[in-house]
Amino acid sequence: MAPARRPPYIVAPIPDRASRRSTRATTIETQRRILWADDEIDLLKPHIKFLEQKGYFVRAVPNGEDALAALEAERFDVLLIDEMMPGLGGLETLAQLKARDLSLPVVLITKSEEETLMEEAIGKRITDYLIKPVNPSQVFLACKRVFDSQKLQDSQRARDYVGEMQRWQMLDTRRLDWDGWVQLAVDVARWDVGLDGAPEAGLQQAHGDFRKSLNIDFARLIEERYPGWVQRAHKGLTDARPKLSSDVVRHAVVPHLKAGTRVVFIVIDCMRLDQWFTLEPLLEEWFEIQRDYYLSILPTATPYSRNSIFAGLLPADLHKKHPDLWQENSGDERTRNRYERQLLDFQLERLGAMPATPPKYLKIYEVEEAHNTRRQIGSFSGVPLTSMVFNFLDILAHGRSESEILQELAPDEAAFRAVMKAWFTHSPLYEIFQALGTQDCTVVVTTDHGSVLGKRAALVYGNRDTSTNLRYKYGINLNTDSKQAIIVRKPMDYLLPDDGVNKNYVLAREDYYFVYPTKFHEYERQYRGSFQHGGVSVEEMILPLMTLRPRAPRPGT
Repeated sequence: MAPARRPPYIVAPIPDRASRRSTRATTIETQRRILWADDEIDLLKPHIKFLEQKGYFVRAVPNGEDALAALEAERFDVLLIDEMMPGLGGLETLAQLKARDLSLPVVLITKSEEETLMEEAIGKRITDYLIKPVNPSQVFLACKRVFDSQKLQDSQRARDYVGEMQRWQMLDTRRLDWDGWVQLAVDVARWDVGLDGAPEAGLQQAHGDFRKSLNIDFARLIEERYPGWVQRAHKGLTDARPKLSSDVVRHAVVPHLKAGTRVVFIVIDCMRLDQWFTLEPLLEEWFEIQRDYYLSILPTATPYSRNSIFAGLLPADLHKKHPDLWQENSGDERTRNRYERQLLDFQLERLGAMPATPPKYLKIYEVEEAHNTRRQIGSFSGVPLTSMVFNFLDILAHGRSESEILQELAPDEAAFRAVMKAWFTHSPLYEIFQALGTQDCTVVVTTDHGSVLGKRAALVYGNRDTSTNLRYKYGINLNTDSKQAIIVRKPMDYLLPDDGVNKNYVLAREDYYFVYPTKFHEYERQYRGSFQHGGVSVEEMILPLMTLRPRAPRPGT
């Protein structure tokens, strides 16, 4: 009869056998280790034995001082600690843990059910708590929740995602209306964020493949319906089409102005839906958020989409009404939007919404400009409309292509979201939001366009006067593969300026970017994996348009 095998949680040191030493080291390394501090620890031997039978290693100590000493000397996976002990009690030990920057899950065990005690304990970031008397199963389940919660969450996330994917695959995107496309884009963007840090590489790969296929269908939708949508907008018709860039101020800002509400209008340049959903939880403490979405006009680039927002006009109409303010051919991209303040004033006057006190407009490129704005935000309380444009994300997206350090920090979209969140939480913009959360105002937050990670190069042919952008180009007799780009041979079909004979636009589909035949491979390598905008994708075109109302504004602010 074979001898009974020793349970894996019992480690028997046999120093004269190397293989046993190796097994012992591996077991200790992987075994879950519990530190239990309680002044009545002798009474808890049945509980400890129960945990050991479940495969855990348990070290028992009688007070908080010994617990801290044990934590300094050894690795533990969870601390069970009694609230009431002689000397250093449970809460005092927690404070010492925080002071020493010792971070591990803590389960507080207490006789008290007082709400204030629980609030204090939760404030010290305990993981769980148990009310005495406790039985061995309760303690075991508390530890299991600590050890297995991430695994259980990952497993549930996988099941949820598979269910969502099956639902998405049942959709006939050709039959989806605009609201259906928006809901699908929102669901996909939320899963972008939800899968961040997920260990299941297969899920992330499947999600990326689905997004790729989604953009194929979306480009087909835009090619078929976008000309009709902009033509209806040109005629002043609002039905049977999405809200466009030219509708943003009229729809989201003007009604509040006319109602006498102070409005702060914030445009975060180049912000995608998934990036907004990364930031949104940080603002929910301060604001109630009303969610809406709109469609960026084409090209999805600042000179077109943001000018359209501030002018309330499509590019061809802007070119016709304000030819002196239209800067499409300017060599400096910044100057193409130098007249946003004037365009906004013209739009407000046209809509009968110009306030008696002139609106305030700030365009913020530099960190010091952002800090100055933060310091002055309290003085804007008497201004009916304050508009602020923040360019950091656009600068970060473009700068990433030129910086090896940024490429290492943000090699993909998930990492870019993490970098963006880190920037935001330490930025003057976050402080501005917090300040506005205490004021009596309505905050409208949006963006002018999103971006896409360019992965495939598309050959484009044109003369030397062709524009230099990677996701869209305009010029004379441009040509490219129609499977990789939408070719706009009649600019007025898309309400784009038609400056002369044979001018046309090309708009990259999916994740393509344009490269000329000259030095094709050099530029293909240079721009592959860079964030770009101007073309046709869900990420660039379906955008957040959020209305934030402070939860508790201070009286008189």
